[in-house]
Amino acid sequence: MKKIVISVLVILFGINYIYAAEKVVVGAKAFTEGYILSSMVSLLLQENGIKVVEKFGLSSFPLRKAMETGQVDAYVDYTGTAWAAYFGHTENIYDPEELFDLVAKEDLEKHNIVWLDMINFNNTYGLAVRSSFARENGIHSLSDLADYINSGKGKDLIFGVNPEYYERSDGIFAVMDEYDMNLPRKNVRTMEAGLTYEALARKNIDVAMIYSTDAQILRFDLVILEDNKSFFPHYNPSVLVRKEIIDAYPEIKEILKPLTLYLNEDIIIRLNYLVDFEGLEPEIVARKYLHGLGFIK
Repeated sequence: MKKIVISVLVILFGINYIYAAEKVVVGAKAFTEGYILSSMVSLLLQENGIKVVEKFGLSSFPLRKAMETGQVDAYVDYTGTAWAAYFGHTENIYDPEELFDLVAKEDLEKHNIVWLDMINFNNTYGLAVRSSFARENGIHSLSDLADYINSGKGKDLIFGVNPEYYERSDGIFAVMDEYDMNLPRKNVRTMEAGLTYEALARKNIDVAMIYSTDAQILRFDLVILEDNKSFFPHYNPSVLVRKEIIDAYPEIKEILKPLTLYLNEDIIIRLNYLVDFEGLEPEIVARKYLHGLGFIK
């Protein structure tokens, strides 16, 4: 009887392994950029003969849990999110390569999750101004902005930030302290994050807190000021894959290299724009981009 039970278990295990190896479940975070990036993952895998099941549209924590429990095999996530939200670290790591290495090591050791190569853009916080304002005043970095404010020319500038970033200990006033911007607190106004872009374009404010790959940067012709002191945390994306899947499909690393080689901040902003303001579906945007590069038919 014992031999029969063992044999049944072996057969069942073998069936499960074969089933798992026949398909890869690709997840996607429920926002434009998440859909575009995971669509690229799905399309590249399918183009190279790997069957894919898509589970798109999950928020960060449910998607992460699905990954850890084997319900999702691959998706795109961000170094800063893993470091602070998933792993609970409070120390800021300002070197993007060091941060990537730390989260990749911890995830592999604790969860058998492999981080592929880091994708070459950083979806983090930033401060932006109108391109005309930057051009007219020679302002390209946050240090340039500080010099402009402290010279007296910018003493009346108005900043717009969302309420959370106004209150956070590492928020707007920490930025101003780091860059020695001598501007009164009353010059900082709170508004919902999505409204800062339009308020800036309409000249209701002069400096806006933004997310650095938001399509509205392109829509309103804004300039993100260089964080030349590397104050803002890094949120570099990478494709995460369960180690079991990498072991079954070691070619995945090579298949997904186009994301590392051919994406950057300017490109992802334009791709986000095509979805958010031109009305194209993320899968269509991803398909057209990869087809244009010659990676899919």
